[in-house]
Amino acid sequence: MRDFHRPGRSPVYAQNAAVATSHPQATLAALNILQQGGNAVDAAVAAVALLGVIEPAMTGIGGDCFVLYVPKGKGKVIALNGSGKAPAAAHAEWYAERGETTQPLNSPHGVTVPGAVAAWDRLVADHGTKSLGELLQPAIKAAEEGFVVAPKVGSDWAGDAPRLAADPVSSKIVLVDGKAPAIGSVFKAPLLAATLKKIAAKGRDGFYTGEVAEDIVSHLNSRGGLHTLEDFANAAPEYVEPIKTTYKGLDIYECPPNGQGITALIILNILSGFDLKDTGLSEADRIHLLAEATKLAYHQRDDYIGDPAQVKIPVEKILSAGYADALRARIDMSKAGAPVSVDVDSVEHKDTTYLCVVDKDGNAISFINSVFHGFGSTIVTPKTGVVLQNRGLSFKFAPGHVNSIAPGKRPMHTIIPAMAMKGDTCVGPFGVMGGQYQSTGHAGFITNMLDRGMDIQEAMDAPRTFAYGGPLQVENGVDDATIADLEKRGHTVERAPAKKPIGGSQAIFRDLETGVLVAGSDPRKDGCALGY
Repeated sequence: MRDFHRPGRSPVYAQNAAVATSHPQATLAALNILQQGGNAVDAAVAAVALLGVIEPAMTGIGGDCFVLYVPKGKGKVIALNGSGKAPAAAHAEWYAERGETTQPLNSPHGVTVPGAVAAWDRLVADHGTKSLGELLQPAIKAAEEGFVVAPKVGSDWAGDAPRLAADPVSSKIVLVDGKAPAIGSVFKAPLLAATLKKIAAKGRDGFYTGEVAEDIVSHLNSRGGLHTLEDFANAAPEYVEPIKTTYKGLDIYECPPNGQGITALIILNILSGFDLKDTGLSEADRIHLLAEATKLAYHQRDDYIGDPAQVKIPVEKILSAGYADALRARIDMSKAGAPVSVDVDSVEHKDTTYLCVVDKDGNAISFINSVFHGFGSTIVTPKTGVVLQNRGLSFKFAPGHVNSIAPGKRPMHTIIPAMAMKGDTCVGPFGVMGGQYQSTGHAGFITNMLDRGMDIQEAMDAPRTFAYGGPLQVENGVDDATIADLEKRGHTVERAPAKKPIGGSQAIFRDLETGVLVAGSDPRKDGCALGY
């Protein structure tokens, strides 16, 4: 339990249903859907569509999503991959011939076909109780009538304004006189409202065919993109088999590759060999262990993870006990290991929104949606107001790598929802936003709860650290003595900027003895958890 003398927030307790999102307006919209008779899927889709309007740097209809869903809180975990594919003309050799081994953030070649809308449509049709058109109404209203810019939203918007201002189309549509809208001001998105109305009327065809698809493809083509209308018409989500590991009695489920959820499971497998309940462990010991496990796991991710439809990924081997033993043996408690070598630009904590819902019937959904970098590629379509993601930048643009770009291929994805189960009973959905950090965030959240006895809110409030691609990043809550200890072990410690905390998170767990739901929402965002 938290110290009530200190700033903070308590977990939300609820008997019937609970929602946690990164924005109060989205949380309220989801709760309204539940109280109007909708289920968890309905509430999640309504919330994520609204977030695409009121948190535009993070998510939107021009992005991708992944979902884990447990109907009635029992039995099988259902996984839906809503990530988009590269154009059919996107051969790695095409880029190699032109000497293009990397792409800038605003490159049309970084835009894969957005997968979110097709996934929402399929999810609602298969598991919802309301129409997609009805669920899009809160988003349409916010885009058409305007919404108040929240503090974290406004801060992120301002940080991305220079990239948006460099593009005359984007500047006109998502900035105000060349600047981000002020915190507390009202912003309207009429072009996006009109596009959402088309999707509400026609479902996925309102986005992937007709005027919207034509506007997206023609705008990308004008910038050198290889996209076609056929690429968009063929867009479809895919039900996939989730993967899992067991940690301290809980089964932790993730979506399989092309997502990086397997990386979170590798970290947990490595940490399972240490007694993290040991009160003799210092804070520096715990941070060091997480850092070393992170570096080992992310090295596996970067070597092996791509689109399983096109490359073979040894998932069973990577998640085996023997594999974890071999990785764990490389950890030296007194010395920091070599960092994973990566492009420095990929270490930023990218822009994503995660939400979760558990309804009165026990249906539980873990839902993540993203445009990758802030405002994605910052390419915004001139007639339809769609902010296009740049998820394709996760590809390697040279032939031969497991994650090389290829026709119709999905890139390695950083966004990952998670679900905790106890046998066939759902304990609850959880997720951590923050680009590359997400796998470490999942493992850190679980160890905070299961090893350190933190409640759901404390587990996400705790200071975060992340070792990937160079420095060990730490938040302000890590004290100087701990930093000095880490530096003695060879870590190059770097404090994360105050306005750029490491990720964000939401979670809802059920007390299996009482049946009461316990929900939390990360203070690093504007959001909140609510229940009834």
